[in-house]
Amino acid sequence: MKALWCEQAWLESGEIAAGVRAEFDERGVVRNVITGTEPGPDDLRLDGVVFPAAANAHSHAFHRVLRGRTHTGTGTFWTWREAMYRAAGVLTPELYEELATAVYTEMVTAGWTSVAEFHYVHHRQDGTGYGKPRTEPPTSSRPQKRFELPTEPARLHDDGPHAMELALARAAVTAGIRLTLLDTCYLSSGFGAPVLPEQARFTDGSAEAWLTRWHSLRTAITGSFDASQVSVGAALHSVRAVDEPALAHIAQHLPADVPLHIHLSEQPAENRDCVERTGTTPAGLLAKHHLLSERLTVVHATHLTAQDVELLGQARVTVAMCPTTEADLADGIGPAHALQDAGAVVALGTDQHAVVDPWLEMRALEHGERLASGRRGRFSPAELVRAAASGGARSQGRPAAGLAPGRVCDLVALDPRTARTAGSSPAQLVLTATAQDVTAVVVGGEVVARNGHHTRLGDPGTLLAAAIARMDAAAAPSNAPPSNAPPGNATREKADS
Repeated sequence: MKALWCEQAWLESGEIAAGVRAEFDERGVVRNVITGTEPGPDDLRLDGVVFPAAANAHSHAFHRVLRGRTHTGTGTFWTWREAMYRAAGVLTPELYEELATAVYTEMVTAGWTSVAEFHYVHHRQDGTGYGKPRTEPPTSSRPQKRFELPTEPARLHDDGPHAMELALARAAVTAGIRLTLLDTCYLSSGFGAPVLPEQARFTDGSAEAWLTRWHSLRTAITGSFDASQVSVGAALHSVRAVDEPALAHIAQHLPADVPLHIHLSEQPAENRDCVERTGTTPAGLLAKHHLLSERLTVVHATHLTAQDVELLGQARVTVAMCPTTEADLADGIGPAHALQDAGAVVALGTDQHAVVDPWLEMRALEHGERLASGRRGRFSPAELVRAAASGGARSQGRPAAGLAPGRVCDLVALDPRTARTAGSSPAQLVLTATAQDVTAVVVGGEVVARNGHHTRLGDPGTLLAAAIARMDAAAAPSNAPPSNAPPGNATREKADS
């Protein structure tokens, strides 16, 4: 049994206690907690105020390459989507592993210790599957892994049908973040419409083919990675990308113990088209096919009817709100408080990574509610912590982090004496701190980051700059230097339809 000691720490009651000592086992699970005590001679010491680490409920790792590159001119979500497709078109397993390692390192240093990766870039750019496994080592050297990677060469460097998925799994292990890989079904560009050429690598062609590949992937991941490090969930991209027969088939055949996610009612156009084609809203369509349950996470849920809110609340779904992304893409402000009142569980995600900072996501959730309602204090500081930590863990099907028996020892320490936090009540630091104030991040009882730097990989900015430069080089014509623009050509406008 190992132990750590916190100068001050947030407890599940929402109170801040001093002198908190926690014992945890070899799996990083908390077994005993004592308050008002002194540290032992061998205890890991965490100064400042310690909170349960955040669990990222929604991520598209490759979207990070678009940060700061899509803000020229005007447009909508649909405009931004064109740039996203071009970035997706550049990815290879090698490029994706390097980029995702950098993105996950950025997450860990900010205080996210687990992530639900909503993954749909499955195949080659033309839609064909990846080839046979190779056993030779990669040409570039890789940093030493924190978690134990599979050592069998054919699994470690697999260019087979799960090349992209295994690249993400290795990236997460390298960065020391817990990964729930949400392998995504994507069958249509819109209600009844075939996939577009730029979506060819997203699709398996049918629900049956996707389920076959999903089962194969789950077997491959289970046989190669510890489930506490990497596990496989499932996702339906959206009701516009998975038609009714496919929804019905997946509802019948997907194992019931698997976390399931879906983008829901992110755009008014999706709602309008869904009602026109099916006679009901996206939430109503999920209810029709018995997909609303506690294992389901709906992402965004921005444009809901009162009946939608009631349906989602009664089913006790998790709702992954991504407030900084929803602001960046001008999506709107979702009814988070109403959903919580109805019985849903709120979680937080970084989605397209315009911001990778759990404290700013918590703050944006509350500020959105204030702007929409004209009232302050819609979510208490304790409710914001629970959304970021236990809500996100629920969406991943993982144990929650925190200082209580049975919780995983994933923690983040904040400095209460910075220019941003000085004078704050410790319990209200969630509304004043940022990732800049994080002094230590602990995963499973082990420190993986201090003061913005990964303990093994160093500065995430350096990793990100290198990975994005390689993406640019892969996208640029051979006779032209990389530009400071999204991979591909300039963004073009697309109508909201």
